[in-house]
Amino acid sequence: MSVTGMENYIDKTAGLKLIFRSFKYKNYRLFFGGQGISLIGTWMQRIAMPWLVYHMTGSALLLGVVSFAGQVPTFLLAPVAGVLTDRWNRYYLLIAAQVLAMIQAVVFTILFYADVLQMWHIFILSVVWGIFNAFDVPSRHSFVVDMVLEKEDLGNAIALNSLMFNGARLIGPSIAGIMLATAGEGICFLINSISYVFVIGSLLIMKVNKPELHRTGTPIITELKDGFRYAFGFPPIKHIILLLSVVSIMSMPYAVLMPVFAKEILQGDSTTFGFLMGAAGLGALAG
Repeated sequence: MSVTGMENYIDKTAGLKLIFRSFKYKNYRLFFGGQGISLIGTWMQRIAMPWLVYHMTGSALLLGVVSFAGQVPTFLLAPVAGVLTDRWNRYYLLIAAQVLAMIQAVVFTILFYADVLQMWHIFILSVVWGIFNAFDVPSRHSFVVDMVLEKEDLGNAIALNSLMFNGARLIGPSIAGIMLATAGEGICFLINSISYVFVIGSLLIMKVNKPELHRTGTPIITELKDGFRYAFGFPPIKHIILLLSVVSIMSMPYAVLMPVFAKEILQGDSTTFGFLMGAAGLGALAG
């Protein structure tokens, strides 16, 4: 190898080490691996469920109702969950949320393969998932602070989390589309159930220092008011929240109607649906 080639190789190696520098923390490596596998399973279920709803009912309205049922509990409970995450041990809270989410996926799988799954089951299980998700998101994101010990690496860990999420958003729907076409919806629910074993196992293996809990005696409602006052009183955060609100309301609902577009407009099947949803992950990953 020439001197120039050796220098380029060293530069690339150094660049990779810089990009993945948060992997030097064992806890973060375990978290990244376990959560990455679990998110693939989660996206597979999130693809299989609306396809199943549309297959059972043929109703675009019920697609919206099921999506609403899954998102509203998270929207309403997330601020309270954020306060409780600061008060409780977020490590144990995260494990509990993952275990309960796994139980929800197992129930989904059992009902499907027992051939007794009905729309009211799907509605209730969507609500349950939304409740668990309200606690999972703040505990999972705040837990990064406990895994990454050097604060200068925190931004890198957050960026890698985004890479992990969007990578799963690409892989999960693509696999789900193929699975739906060849094996049906149940296999996606089953794979999601199994995928939780990896993230729960990775969390249990970790050696985590007990975080300092904030037991101030302040009522939850007071902390909620303080949080809203800070968020909407600090222009950068306020503008980001408003921007995300507009994007979420005006553009993200396209995903709810994607089964209709894939089947009725594009004359495709579940594979078409999976790849259409995976394309969003590809774009996010490229960005």
